[in-house]
Amino acid sequence: MKDDLDRRWNDLGDFIREQRAIGELSLRKLSERAGVSNPYLSQIERGLRRPSAEILQQIARALEISAETLYVRAGILDEPSGLVDPVSEIRRDPRITEDQKKTLIHIYESFLRENDLEIAAVADAIAEEAETGAEEDAGAEPASPVDGPSAGGHEAAGEDEPAA
Repeated sequence: MKDDLDRRWNDLGDFIREQRAIGELSLRKLSERAGVSNPYLSQIERGLRRPSAEILQQIARALEISAETLYVRAGILDEPSGLVDPVSEIRRDPRITEDQKKTLIHIYESFLRENDLEIAAVADAIAEEAETGAEEDAGAEPASPVDGPSAGGHEAAGEDEPAA
């Protein structure tokens, strides 16, 4: 049990360090933004200190990530048990108007469609690359351009035709 807690705090420290690197922040810069001392932040990153929820919230704010993410990694909150349906949550929110709900749902769904298209394009590119690699491995010659110049490059207009 103690080993599991120690591992969790070490993982939290590693995660904070990774997020700091992604944000291209020095230890000193993050400590300033979070309002904690440089040595204390260093000890958190090395898993030597167990910060309070308030300190984790300050660090999350400075890293521009959700505090919930750090709380889950620290074991303060349990991981979400399932996927949340954003469309249902938007529709249930009484604080926004119906028009605002429709707009948010439209934007959300357009992001999903855009991401699906990008995933499909990447998958197609990978499949095409795999096919090309398989053809080259089998000794097949790559397709030549249909309308391009020949290997000699002497297909300029009128060169092979008699002068008029």
